[in-house]
Amino acid sequence: MGYRQGETVDQPEARGREDQVTEVTVLGTGIMGSGIARSLLKAGLKVTVWNRSLDKARPLGKFGAVVAEDIGSAVARADVMLTMLFDAEAAEQVMDVALPAAESGAIWVQCATVGLDGTARLAEQARRRGIGFVDAPVLGTRQPAESGSLIVLAGGPEQLRESVSPVFDAIGSRTVWVGERPGDGHRLKLATNSWLLSVVGGIAQSIALTRGLGLDPRIFLDTIAGGALDCTYAQLKGKMMIAGEFPPAFTLAGAAKDSTLIAEAMRTVGTDDHLMRALHWEFQAVADDGHQQEDMSVVVRAFAS
Repeated sequence: MGYRQGETVDQPEARGREDQVTEVTVLGTGIMGSGIARSLLKAGLKVTVWNRSLDKARPLGKFGAVVAEDIGSAVARADVMLTMLFDAEAAEQVMDVALPAAESGAIWVQCATVGLDGTARLAEQARRRGIGFVDAPVLGTRQPAESGSLIVLAGGPEQLRESVSPVFDAIGSRTVWVGERPGDGHRLKLATNSWLLSVVGGIAQSIALTRGLGLDPRIFLDTIAGGALDCTYAQLKGKMMIAGEFPPAFTLAGAAKDSTLIAEAMRTVGTDDHLMRALHWEFQAVADDGHQQEDMSVVVRAFAS
């Protein structure tokens, strides 16, 4: 079956394959990695997990995951190695150990947001080892990761798609195959995250302004609710900002990192990056004030009087 650029593939109700069980190793079990691992387990796949801090991986054992204490043993039997690490440097370091230990024919699925240059470096790292590489960042945060309803934005050779489909079927409600080049998935991810970060920054500004003008900020969310100006994310993050409670779904550290990657991509293609740089400044300022691991909606503090 052929795929067109940007084609959206709805996932079937029945997940996995009847004739084989894919073995997946998840490297990195933070907020997203642990949710992905649980979705893979629910789909009936064999899952091994590893994390630099083993305490973050151990809880997945009660859901049926094999918890590996070292990278080499984690990937030794994997059909698919899925990385969900913080940035390109972390992924490079981990895969320097993982790739030599992987079986011939294993595929590396890279799901973290690492930028265009980072993706190119990781794809070359895989090529040197003769390992298939699929660039597959995801849309969604903690809850979609845990419920298997992420949107997978994939870029990679067509001949690898059947092999990774049980993984994508398990973790996502949809897979969008953007193209065959490493980095094609990231091109779309950076564009979507530029919108997402702009929404969060805009909502933070409006909440702070409404409050500063002496009004209850809930009236702002109520006014836009259900209309053309509304979106689910605005209501979700706006309510967190008003409550002043920021349990992490997408950390502020991640938002600061992604805004840097987006601005770099904008400069590379010649689009104006002033808005993204301004957003980055606000995210980074609050992160530097000790809020790195809180939800990115904590950026409202940057706008408060």
